Amino acid sequence: MMTKAEKADVIFFGELHNNSLAHWLQLQVLKGLSKKNAALVFASEFFERDDQLIIDEWMSGKITDKNFETEAKLWNNYSTDYKPLMLFVKENNIPFVAANVPRRYASLVSRSGLVALDLVSEQAKPYFAELPIEVDMNLPGYVAMKDMMHGAPGNSDYMIQAQALKDATMAESLFDFLEKDLQVFHVNGAYHSKEGEGIIWYLKRKFPDKNMINIHTVEQDQLEHLDDQHALGGDFILVLPKDAHKSY
Repeated sequence: MMTKAEKADVIFFGELHNNSLAHWLQLQVLKGLSKKNAALVFASEFFERDDQLIIDEWMSGKITDKNFETEAKLWNNYSTDYKPLMLFVKENNIPFVAANVPRRYASLVSRSGLVALDLVSEQAKPYFAELPIEVDMNLPGYVAMKDMMHGAPGNSDYMIQAQALKDATMAESLFDFLEKDLQVFHVNGAYHSKEGEGIIWYLKRKFPDKNMINIHTVEQDQLEHLDDQHALGGDFILVLPKDAHKSY
């Protein structure tokens, strides 16, 4: 897996957010890539675009760890699962990209659809992918989301559009670095890159010739055989035991 990843332009690691073993494996991939490529960029879903300034200030030593962790929007399991990744990139001067859309805009779209983004201020628009955002509602992953939400409150089409907003924004966050031929390692929830959809679908529309590797993590009761439902999840599928430590 690492032999392939080292030669890729973009490496996606689709994680299970609460599985600590998956996060440890991410750190090993990050360490391995950093040894082979000095032009490495680390990007992730777990920080949003409007946190980029404070991350840059922390990475450059301008603000303290306490200021950073107080003022940035940290996920609940940051200290156990994501902090080791951030400390590694800081200590090794690896650029970090806060790739995700601020959740307030995803929430807005989930309630009112993508058209609602036309009405936000011009100051807000750099925080999400350029409009208009194309959404293929027939992608299997989005269809599966719609099926799962059948009967649930809210507009399922708007919920899918909110998911697509996240996917498109995370993809666009990588554009500048790929245009400069830098290698990108991107960490995200597994559903955002499962079966080459989500972020990868948007990225391939912009960079059809880039070499992309999709690492996908799943949990199973038994580890001897890959369950059929996971067979197409990624180029490499990491099968983790269901009783692996959970951070929440």
